[in-house]
Amino acid sequence: QLADTLSGGERQMLAIGRALMAKPQLLLLDEPSLGLAPLVIAQIFQSIRDLTTRMGLTVVLVEQNAMSALEIADVGIVLNLGRVAATNSAQSLIADPQVRAAYLGY
Repeated sequence: QLADTLSGGERQMLAIGRALMAKPQLLLLDEPSLGLAPLVIAQIFQSIRDLTTRMGLTVVLVEQNAMSALEIADVGIVLNLGRVAATNSAQSLIADPQVRAAYLGY
């Protein structure tokens, strides 16, 4: 199937697959959930998590969908207007009431 006929989620998976063909030690991902349906986003993030655990791959993920990113991350860095607002383990950031209210929407 030609790449230009793939859905958004399929294109993201193709892009990640192409990057993995080089057998990198580090994978940089910029907004992999952009424009995707929630079900597809869940699949993409699960695939990213699988890569880190199965292949020992380090992933640097830039993502506006902060909760989804933190749920699969080991460490999180929250930026506000280009400056570091918080950095901690992902679970600590999720549990922090100030981070939750200001950046996670609850």
